Amino acid sequence: MRPGVGGWSLRRRVITLLVVVGVLLLGLAAAEAAVAARNRTQIDAVLNQTGPLRVQSQELLNALLDQETAVRGYAVSGDPADLNPYREGIEQEKDLVASMGSLLDDYPQIGTELRIVEERSAQWRQSVAEPVISATERSGTAAGQALISEQARQQFDQLRAAVNDLQAEILTAREQAATNVRTSSNALVVLLIIAALVVVVAGAVLLLSLDRMVIRPLIVLADQVREVAKGDYQHHIATSGPPEFIGLGADVDAMRQRIAADLAEVQEARERIEFVNDQLQKQAEELTRSNRDLEQFAYVASHDLQEPLRKVASFCQLLQRRYAGQLDERADQYIAFAVDGAQRMQRLINDLLAFSRIGRLTTGFVEVDLNRVMGDVAGQTEAARQYADAELTWGPLPVISGEEPLLTNLLVNLVSNSVKFRRPDVPCKVHVSARLVGAEWEITCQDNGIGIEPEFADKIFVIFQRLHSKDAYPGTGIGLAIVKKIVEYHGGRVWVDTDVPEGTAIRFTLPALPADVEAAAAADAQEQPQDQEADGTTSAGDTAAGRTEPSDGSDQPDRVDETPESGRTGDMRETVG
Repeated sequence: MRPGVGGWSLRRRVITLLVVVGVLLLGLAAAEAAVAARNRTQIDAVLNQTGPLRVQSQELLNALLDQETAVRGYAVSGDPADLNPYREGIEQEKDLVASMGSLLDDYPQIGTELRIVEERSAQWRQSVAEPVISATERSGTAAGQALISEQARQQFDQLRAAVNDLQAEILTAREQAATNVRTSSNALVVLLIIAALVVVVAGAVLLLSLDRMVIRPLIVLADQVREVAKGDYQHHIATSGPPEFIGLGADVDAMRQRIAADLAEVQEARERIEFVNDQLQKQAEELTRSNRDLEQFAYVASHDLQEPLRKVASFCQLLQRRYAGQLDERADQYIAFAVDGAQRMQRLINDLLAFSRIGRLTTGFVEVDLNRVMGDVAGQTEAARQYADAELTWGPLPVISGEEPLLTNLLVNLVSNSVKFRRPDVPCKVHVSARLVGAEWEITCQDNGIGIEPEFADKIFVIFQRLHSKDAYPGTGIGLAIVKKIVEYHGGRVWVDTDVPEGTAIRFTLPALPADVEAAAAADAQEQPQDQEADGTTSAGDTAAGRTEPSDGSDQPDRVDETPESGRTGDMRETVG
């Protein structure tokens, strides 16, 4: 199949067909409108002109007969009351003539006949009716009857004949109008049939054209595309039909060639990736061994360094005590530097040893009550809080699955940091709270200390990273790195909330027990109907057990399924000072 004559596109062919059909239909529509208008005019002539004229002509004849009958009756009886039909007939005749005259613009012949009737009616009244009435009034009934002669009857018969001619002319006009109506109606039907034939023929031509120029080439193209889809990417796609389909086939074939080229590249890349994956797997195994060896080395090195450092620190301290004041000031300063360096190295090694032990030495996960853990944290940080006059409070905390020593170390590091980085002119306050978010407990340690700038929020969790000098705030810079490692070991994450109005809020998540999640879902299901009934009152979730509003700028837990333990004094507050 080749493109049509002149290489017309499918769009051009369809538009040409639609234009031709549209012109034909518009011409037929115009003809139908003209015929319909003429048909309406002809029907109007039948219904509103010739029909009323026929009826009024009969009424006119009746009015003339009433006049003639009234004149005869008055000539016989002499009673003036018998003349009432005569007078009423004259008035009726005038009204009918006027009404008929208004309908005779298109019928001049009928107008002529009507004028003849008027003339003969006037002559009859002048020569017969009026003389009879005058004679009867003057001389009695005998005189009136004498004037009603054969000639008078013939004159009225001529009037009646004129009316009959008028009716005949009206009937002829009506029949002609009816014929015109039938002719125009038939023409309208013929035009409608022609229009329907044009639509049917156009639809058939369009259907055949679509089958020849669209459906068949599309089927051929689809068959070739299926061959390519089955994996024969070297199959050349050739199309026929209108220029659009030829261009589409060329585009599809170009896409096939591009896909074939891409597949070749993908195959080559896959081979390279497999090779790289093998190398990465080997490197990962090597890195795992290296990390294991490094952890073992860090543990052994830090453990074995303890004894030499203790000796160095002990002898330096011994020198400091024995020879203090006996040497010059610079010697005392050097000894102090040595003691301080040995002590800091000892603390650094201890922290590094603790960091390396996280996740390596494990006792297994058990259910841990964080309320009891906070009691231990309060005891371990009592000396530091007493020195800083710090206040430690905590809200109801959950029971989670984890290692209690690690969780205790986690909270001790957070509370110690809050106490360490306090503002000197503000009493230190530390608050620990928890809330259930989805299937995790989000635990927050918030204080009113010096705070952390947002740009350093991630840096503080890197090992040995410090934001302040060791003279301003002592420490090894490994505490928050230990916190992060413990949290990640328990399957959570830790971050700094930079949106708090003052101080620092460090938040971390720990997986919740399934029972807590199910209880929270059941509570939500019960609270939803109550929220709908309240309609603007306090939310049921805000007053349900296990949820409290934040107070004093600290977060409270969303849900706690347990009754708070009394691991603290009074209302969960531990104040030392």
